[in-house]
Amino acid sequence: MNKAALVADVQKIMSQGTSMASAERATDAVLTAIKRGLRRDKEVSLVGFGAFSMTTRPARNGYNPHTRQPMKIPAIRTVRFKPAAELRARG
Repeated sequence: MNKAALVADVQKIMSQGTSMASAERATDAVLTAIKRGLRRDKEVSLVGFGAFSMTTRPARNGYNPHTRQPMKIPAIRTVRFKPAAELRARG
């Protein structure tokens, strides 16, 4: 599912009188709130859905697959998602 399909589903769920533009604004607002929560609190928990959390992957050694030369892969901040038991049961 891409963002356009997500917005279309949000519009269907909200009601028949909801415009596509207002459904897109609602979707954007939720995504922005999740991003802000991750920046500020490092974790966003949605009961029944799951938890997003900021983590740091440590630096490690790897290799270039084309040349097979060793290389250093730097540490990176990333977002992890842990689904709630309710979501895992449906999946």
